[in-house]
Amino acid sequence: MTKYLNKDTIVCMSLAARPSNFGTRFHNYLYDALDLDYLYKAFTTKDLKGAIAGVRALGIRGCAISMPFKEECIPMLDELDASARAINSVNTIVNTDGYLKAYNTDYIAIATLLKQYNVPTDYSFALHGSGGMAKAVACALKDAGFKKGFIVAKNEKTGPELAKLYGFEWRKDMTDLNPDLLINATPIGMSGGADAEKLSFSEQQVNHAKVIFEVVALPAETPLLKYAKSQNKTVITGSEVFAIQAVEQFVLYTGVRPDDELFQQAAKYARQGA
Repeated sequence: MTKYLNKDTIVCMSLAARPSNFGTRFHNYLYDALDLDYLYKAFTTKDLKGAIAGVRALGIRGCAISMPFKEECIPMLDELDASARAINSVNTIVNTDGYLKAYNTDYIAIATLLKQYNVPTDYSFALHGSGGMAKAVACALKDAGFKKGFIVAKNEKTGPELAKLYGFEWRKDMTDLNPDLLINATPIGMSGGADAEKLSFSEQQVNHAKVIFEVVALPAETPLLKYAKSQNKTVITGSEVFAIQAVEQFVLYTGVRPDDELFQQAAKYARQGA
């Protein structure tokens, strides 16, 4: 059917340092398929406080939050759901009559994929990063039962704090580490960044590992994923993370859960134009 925007159309959005088309295509595909009077648009900002105030003032129903705003936005919100409060990181804001409640659907996506790929919990791992997404990953690993792991982060404040929070070890770099599972939760390999062409782990480390988990969703195939695939490693992709966390956001915004077939169609459509 033909969709017409009108004064009652409900608007949702995203805020990211480097917006992609994935969320816009994913959500709008589902809105059209389910005949929902919604519109989704991606934004970036240099004025986060003003942007969040705009979400509240203009009645924006939902706002996805990506790097580097996941922690910075917290003081501007009214309530943290348990999913966001547990890791002090936000990726979803729901606006109900001007009341902004925050959630974290990244955790759900990470936990779902670890289970879906049957990653053994006795694997050792190295998680690269200590920001908002890394918090979601570390929490999911801990809850899944992983015990032998390293938080690898140059930041001498957030790295040790994250490791201590979940009972893992902190390392400033990957020296002498060759774990079974490698997880990148940094912007290394992300399109548009200074490190877009770099590997987040060395080739030797990838060669030794059994599973490579790339959290970066843009591009769909980062340098890390390309190399890991060339070595026939099991890979879990950022686009998979993005799709699962996005459908959980969709449910929070609309109250409607698409069936699995429709979800897969929306994810495929989103990947084609991301």
